[in-house]
Amino acid sequence: MPTLSLSTLSALDQPAFVAALEGIFEHTPWVAARAWQERPFTSLAVLEKSLAAVLLAASEAEQLALIRAHPELAGRAAIAGELTAESTREQAGARLDACSTEEFARLQALNATYNAKFGFPFILAVRGFDRAAIIERFAARVLHSREEEFAEALRQILRIASLRLQERFPAHRSDQ
Repeated sequence: MPTLSLSTLSALDQPAFVAALEGIFEHTPWVAARAWQERPFTSLAVLEKSLAAVLLAASEAEQLALIRAHPELAGRAAIAGELTAESTREQAGARLDACSTEEFARLQALNATYNAKFGFPFILAVRGFDRAAIIERFAARVLHSREEEFAEALRQILRIASLRLQERFPAHRSDQ
């Protein structure tokens, strides 16, 4: 995807703006659609803050739908090659595509336990973590309450969005 400037992004009509931010939030164009009205975005931090405000102001049902739009780590979608380009790149960057048999079995068991307990997938901004650290965090977080994990899932989604925005707008990384 070609990089845009924030001024170019801010000048787009709503459908083009939403298209330009596709993939920032997994299969959830309404976040960008609602943030569009906050233009112009004078910095990456302002854009990020607007997107976060939309997500945090959304209904619990909308937030849950966004959480559920995220794939499991090393889960069915990854195995089937059905991840978004962004998720594929992130999971591969954490080397989740190179799990040992034991690591894969552990992740599958954790995915099943977590989904059964919370009703949504475990979400972690995996950049900077190796497989062992991811599994360790996963095992610790499965012990939390649903409320804690719902809030943590939203925090992790905002971290993922921030990282994706920095990739999409590399010229604006230092304006935060």
